[in-house]
Amino acid sequence: MTVVGILHPGSMGAAVAAQASLNGADVLWCPRGRSSATRERAQRYGLTAVDGLAELTERADIILSICPPAYAEDVAVEVSAHPFTGIYVDGNAISPASMARVYALVARTGATVVDGSVIGSPPSASKSARLYLSGPTDALTPVAALFTGSAVQAHPLPGGIGRASALKLSYSSYQKASRVLAAVSYALARDYGVEDELLDIAQGRTTSYLAETAYIPKVAARSWRWGPEMRELAYALREAGLPSELADASAAVLSRWDSLKDSSPGIPQALDHLHDAPDGEPG
Repeated sequence: MTVVGILHPGSMGAAVAAQASLNGADVLWCPRGRSSATRERAQRYGLTAVDGLAELTERADIILSICPPAYAEDVAVEVSAHPFTGIYVDGNAISPASMARVYALVARTGATVVDGSVIGSPPSASKSARLYLSGPTDALTPVAALFTGSAVQAHPLPGGIGRASALKLSYSSYQKASRVLAAVSYALARDYGVEDELLDIAQGRTTSYLAETAYIPKVAARSWRWGPEMRELAYALREAGLPSELADASAAVLSRWDSLKDSSPGIPQALDHLHDAPDGEPG
């Protein structure tokens, strides 16, 4: 039986790890310091609790790091403090340069490091996600094998560390910035009382995010994760000599929704938070 460690089981990480357990893997996680919501999620997915990170790194053959991008390097630092000679998969939305730093941190323990990226919704019986993998070829096969026949579709990529991360941010550049722009468009239209007309125009273009107004509150509630991802994208664009202003601006817009973290706002509340407060601070 392959033993997998998941750091830390958020909505995406727990769902991905659960798919590995469907193929017979024993999935470990560390409850210490985690929230009641995380504990409930781990229990729901049947994950095995361990006493701490030392036990997880000792027992696991493969470790999956799937967390908000702002914490990816901190998690790598924590793992690097323990002996680990298995496969470490960083599946976070970070830039290739950030991935290189994660590699340097974890590889010094003797681990084999794989660059990963998850694209899609948390996998379930009705939804699938793609897991792109790059790095040492002999390490990609056992990671991909964890998800054979599951709702996680593993896609090994040729080339080394950084390619999976670059693919994720290339996709995020459009997908998440487009959602942000749609929200700003509706905020402006609402101020002038033309939101219904804007929606009518957008609905004539079936692929437009502007037609998906119900998604705006979801963007607001996820901004605490998407904002750092946009900052990583900006870093990656600058490293490549490409314009980073849109990514920087998207991160700034997303920060206006920080107080709505993991909430369920309505459309009016989400749009109101995009305005400056009277003192000039975000609303």
